[in-house]
Amino acid sequence: MTDTYIRKGFGLKEAVQDTLASDYTGHLVDLLRARDYVLTAGNTTVRLAREFGFCYGVERAVDYAYQTRVKFPDKRIFLAGEIIHNPHVNAKLRDMSITFLSAKGTGFDYAPVEQEDVVILPAFGVTIHDYETLRAMGCVVVDTTCGSVLNVWKRVVAYARDGFTALIHGKYYHEETRATASQVEKYPSGSYLVVRDMDEAFLVMDYIEASQGRTPPRTALTRAEFLTRFANQAPAHFDPDVHLTRIGVANQTTMLARESLEIAKAVGETMERAYGAEARAEHFRSFDTICSATQDRQDAVVELLKEPIDLMVVVGGYNSSNTISLAALCAEQVPTFHIADPDDINVAENHVRYRAIGAHHHELEQCDWLPRTEDLRIGITAGASTPNNKIGQAVARVFAVRGVDPATIE
Repeated sequence: MTDTYIRKGFGLKEAVQDTLASDYTGHLVDLLRARDYVLTAGNTTVRLAREFGFCYGVERAVDYAYQTRVKFPDKRIFLAGEIIHNPHVNAKLRDMSITFLSAKGTGFDYAPVEQEDVVILPAFGVTIHDYETLRAMGCVVVDTTCGSVLNVWKRVVAYARDGFTALIHGKYYHEETRATASQVEKYPSGSYLVVRDMDEAFLVMDYIEASQGRTPPRTALTRAEFLTRFANQAPAHFDPDVHLTRIGVANQTTMLARESLEIAKAVGETMERAYGAEARAEHFRSFDTICSATQDRQDAVVELLKEPIDLMVVVGGYNSSNTISLAALCAEQVPTFHIADPDDINVAENHVRYRAIGAHHHELEQCDWLPRTEDLRIGITAGASTPNNKIGQAVARVFAVRGVDPATIE
């Protein structure tokens, strides 16, 4: 570690501990934990998923951001984008006079930054170009990139080194995926292709089979159609006839884990059909790079939904990929409301504002979303970037809509 690159904090955890606790803890969450994740008042039962909220990587990133302000009380501090995808947490950092840098191209605009300033890198990481730009400027860089993201980067770099194209299950515009994709730049011949879901993966698989003289299950895109379809999801030099002959699968850590595994399995089978079982290893690689925290939260929701649940409330930023994945998982079984903040629940009017389940951001509003009198069993979970106090406030508002004063719950 040098004086201008910090990755392990400043040893100031105790100095920020009380502030973090006051900002992000929640009494009702503690009570739910103590009651085996179930609270019942009258005819209202709330069940909390056993894994929820802040993961280690998010907790570490927020902790380091707070430590940075304590370490440099008089310096200008900038943040490359959002520290995590939670509006409440990011608002707190703005209140601490941390300036958020705006997006520019595939990275961020560092024009306001000067050598004597401090720049915090978010939990998602930044692109190689962004990193090199900052290091060349000589400013202090506080790197909070999550360890799970770094693990994915190692795989992508290995793919590029060995001549494999990184097929990344993710959202091409997401900060983490942009940073991951940029890792192939460490090798001149490195390449990548980002697929959002299984439907896009099918387009890739069909093209591979057709290029090897096989008849795919669906009509394959032409080369021109393929390049147009994936123009934003691959580098400028990408050539499907060259770069789809050897593939290594990776993923954005916050995607739906089940789908990442399904894509890897299906692509592997496609490569085997295209090139033969004996040549599979020469043309295909895959490693499980799913974040354990993401997996744990998704597994906990699956387990929760084995209980009788009438509806789910999922708390987390509307641009939080792991929260969106949780909401999609819940919506497969029960009516689900993904709210960004407890303020989206209007107690007096029994009204809720929420993000519609689906790939594209679309907000809806619903009146009388909770029945007032009948027995009701409500499930609660939250994305890895959602602090406990916001989860607790959501629980409190749910009870309040049902006529229960949260202060009376002990």
